[in-house]
Amino acid sequence: MPHLENMVLCRESQVSTLQSLFGELPHVFVNCVECFTLRLLLEQILNKLNHLSSSESECSTHITCEIFNDFVRLFKRITEAENLKDQTVYIVLDKAEYLRDMEANLLPGFLRLQELTGRNVTVIFLSEIVWEKFRPNTGCFEPFVLYFPDYSIGNLQKILSHDHPPEYSADFYAAYINILLGVFYTVCRDLKELRHLAALNFPKYCEPVVKGEANERDTRKLWRNIEPHLKKAMQTVYLREISSSQWEKLQKDDTDPGQLKGLSAYTHVELPYYSKFILIAAYLASYNPARTDKRFFLKHHGKIKKTNFLKKHEKTSNHLLGPKPFPLDRLLAILYSIVDSRVAPTANIFSQITSLVTLQLLTLVGHDDQLDEPKYKCTVSLDFIRAIARTVNFDIIKYLYDFL
Repeated sequence: MPHLENMVLCRESQVSTLQSLFGELPHVFVNCVECFTLRLLLEQILNKLNHLSSSESECSTHITCEIFNDFVRLFKRITEAENLKDQTVYIVLDKAEYLRDMEANLLPGFLRLQELTGRNVTVIFLSEIVWEKFRPNTGCFEPFVLYFPDYSIGNLQKILSHDHPPEYSADFYAAYINILLGVFYTVCRDLKELRHLAALNFPKYCEPVVKGEANERDTRKLWRNIEPHLKKAMQTVYLREISSSQWEKLQKDDTDPGQLKGLSAYTHVELPYYSKFILIAAYLASYNPARTDKRFFLKHHGKIKKTNFLKKHEKTSNHLLGPKPFPLDRLLAILYSIVDSRVAPTANIFSQITSLVTLQLLTLVGHDDQLDEPKYKCTVSLDFIRAIARTVNFDIIKYLYDFL
């Protein structure tokens, strides 16, 4: 137990629950992104399981399997081995939401695998989205759900401080992480992104110490040195706009961060996949009349006739009038309509919207007077949003009222 808690920091409660349920028992771990076809997935599970039940000489033959019925038969045969027949076998499927894109019987089959095989087997689904978003429509067993909440700022401080380089003291690196979180925590709480930012900017933080201009306790001098570069990071590399090597070149440049152009000035921005759809939804909400949403985004709406909507005061193009503010609820409604099953909705959606505001791609223009709901405008150009849409194979033009 202490060993697991050291491997997975700040998850003591969840580790304790899992430990009490499972213990240390035979298992196979499969990533559903890597095994992107049914055959790859089923064969990976069976061959890993076969490796557990046999010696190296006995499991040299590769097992082939193309359909789920064969998987059930082969699974029963493999688990008849002496070292598995009295054990609970665990199949761990990471990125389980990708099972939705495979055969319709696959997810229900895994949920009923114990019933189908007559074996003591447990299937564990690991996912960043809620179960309701990919529950099968057909009847299936409801799984036991264990929720992992977002890390608090204290958790992030502890986890990131644990990564300190051996050549520097733990206190020195912890002070750096405290500064980093002070700048980025309000707009980004994703551990992977924060780890990336910490590794990217630490050499600049150490620069005065390396040059002999300060020691590890000169907090004020270290802060003055790193502050403009963190501001530059907010404007140019937050959420991976450019590569690490490009960022290192910028670090050597003495350009005043205030002179840097906003992201809207760039012809291409590499945003996270989900943020691209948020930005596309915001653009549609800014330039389409609200009453056209049902026509564009509801299924089985029939053909769209612009003459049904056109009024005298709307003859001017919305793109000439400029973006109009829209409430958060409308943004989310459009977002979930256009992403369909291509993007996995996560708990980070609101922080990603905040990130787009920080990057000046969206503007917070106020609140709804009655509902106190935030209202936004999309600030990017048509060319910019078309470039973003092309990266996710989304035809934005057919959803724009002005281009009907």
